[in-house]
Amino acid sequence: MTEWLAELLDLQPGMRVLDLGCGRGASSVFLHREYGVQVWSTDLWFGVDERAARIRDAGVEDAVFPIHADARSLPFARDFFDAVVSVDAYVYFGTDDLYLSYLTRLVRPGGQLGIVGAGLVQELDAGPPEHLRHWWEPSLACLHSADWWRRHWARSGVVDVEHADTLQDGWRLWLQWQYAVAPSNEPEIRALEMDQGRYLGYVRAVARRREATLDDPITSIPVEYITHPLLTDGADARA
Repeated sequence: MTEWLAELLDLQPGMRVLDLGCGRGASSVFLHREYGVQVWSTDLWFGVDERAARIRDAGVEDAVFPIHADARSLPFARDFFDAVVSVDAYVYFGTDDLYLSYLTRLVRPGGQLGIVGAGLVQELDAGPPEHLRHWWEPSLACLHSADWWRRHWARSGVVDVEHADTLQDGWRLWLQWQYAVAPSNEPEIRALEMDQGRYLGYVRAVARRREATLDDPITSIPVEYITHPLLTDGADARA
């Protein structure tokens, strides 16, 4: 998936790249080795110490930096990155209407954002079809089609969407991945085998940040407490 996404990105040696939701860091190592970029390998769920060891074993610790952070509370400066990528993770936080504006602040104007991962070939406007109901659960509502991501990003007004599409026969790769890493996950394997790519597959989307200045998110509202009478008749009651 990382390779499929990266072919659409203008990655150059020395660029600063945020790999958001990087898991154990394989995508981060790949990006540095293939493109010579510096990578901030950032994830919340997987331990940073294990990732650091994997990065050292790969011999790329001078250019791939393991970070433990929540996608909604990232410790990076405005305009710091040349590009942001997210491999099989963005659906867990990026469907929020406000999130793209938050994330895009961290990318320099003209920089790219690219996502790739499990998604839908077509939207499920009436809920999951019968052959997927044994596997489907409410959290899977985060899965969307390439066209949905194009509309979702375009309406934000902060990026220009350059590409959004579905990987041909992506469901087969998804199925191979399941057999390789979770062969006991029978419900998902059966869902993919029964679906045959009608609804399930891999999607990617790439956009470029516009030149507009983006506001910082509101994290707190400063207030000053001043006592005032509660009653209008002048009684000496204080707030």
